[in-house]
Amino acid sequence: MSKKNAFYAQSGGVTSVINATACGLIETARQHKDKIGKVYAGRNGIIGALTEDLIDTSKESTRSIAALRHTPSGAFGSCRYKLKNPEEDRTQYERLIDVFKAHNIGYFFYNGGGDSQDTSHKVSQLSKAMGYPIQCIGIPKTVDNDLPITDCCPGFGSVAKYVAVSIREAGFDVASMAKTSTKVFVMEVMGRHAGWIAAAGGLAAENEGDAPHIILFPEVPFRKTAFIKRVKECVKKYGYCAIVVSEGAAYKDGTFLADAGGVDAFGHKQLGGVAPVVAQMIKDATGYKYHWAVADYLQRAARHIASKTDVDQAYAVGKAAVEFALQGKTAIMPTIARVSNDPYKWKIGQASLVRVANVEKMMPASYITKDGFGITKRCRTYLSPLIKGEDYPPYKNGLPQYVKLKNVPVRKKLNTDFNI
Repeated sequence: MSKKNAFYAQSGGVTSVINATACGLIETARQHKDKIGKVYAGRNGIIGALTEDLIDTSKESTRSIAALRHTPSGAFGSCRYKLKNPEEDRTQYERLIDVFKAHNIGYFFYNGGGDSQDTSHKVSQLSKAMGYPIQCIGIPKTVDNDLPITDCCPGFGSVAKYVAVSIREAGFDVASMAKTSTKVFVMEVMGRHAGWIAAAGGLAAENEGDAPHIILFPEVPFRKTAFIKRVKECVKKYGYCAIVVSEGAAYKDGTFLADAGGVDAFGHKQLGGVAPVVAQMIKDATGYKYHWAVADYLQRAARHIASKTDVDQAYAVGKAAVEFALQGKTAIMPTIARVSNDPYKWKIGQASLVRVANVEKMMPASYITKDGFGITKRCRTYLSPLIKGEDYPPYKNGLPQYVKLKNVPVRKKLNTDFNI
């Protein structure tokens, strides 16, 4: 039997380092041409497999693939698309197997968060049930840092660095204007249920009075009275108050402060922006002049200030995915295992997909101060190494230079189309 080809796809919200994972995977696969044929990428994630819209990465030069390491976002396109349970709709899985058979694909690599690991797990189960063996490896990626077992998630360290740098710089700005102008600054960051990104903002506060003065976590029920009281105390003591709020900040009954109504493709509540809600709440209670900002896509696209630790780990999990598959392993996910804090050392581990799929890792209570508004020393010890090191992309004319791949399509072999 001829050597098998590989399928790789990116899923969910992209990051500044997910392409570094693609780089690690493709470069490693190219080093094993005797065992792996071509690497086909799914255009727009798993949708590319379902619609037989595949990209031939062998058409890209060695230089272009190497440039993925410093290029943000998803080079092959991503998607928010959740496969139904096989019991509900078996046709999706039958279609995947048909596409894999048609293109001699024997390796399945899916790069994403909890929902993506669930997809990898389902594909591994169905491949056995349908008699088409395929090595299924889920590859971790999420800015939210909420995948279990792995010490951290590729993509998080760079967002953490961006948020810590941004609130520090904004803090200096507000402090200089607070006497006669803005006294409150609110920065909204990502994090629907887990407050890891918001916690990262706390790294900027190394000394008494440093921004941020308040962090609002999804894990801590929002208490308006206590919050307003703390804002007033900070303005009185420091002259201003800088706040980092997670988009998932919620009341005790679970209602999000910024619930916009409706749900997304994964069934998650759609949030409408918590920063202006919190800022207006402060204005109504105190009269303080405020400004607010939503980091939004900027925080996850900021490759120019990525953490070197994060880039290295992102590349490593892509490389490990290929190596695990070649060892005959399936239904697993490469993980980051922390060996020591000082000096910070890590290595690659592995976890069964059944233990990872659809499981969220929240902030431990021991990482949040008793008042619920800050991070503890233990949390700082965990977070600090993840933002260390700089890995700047090449610059030209003052701007970072990123690669745009040709993304040459693979000729379709099936006669039928598939509607998603």
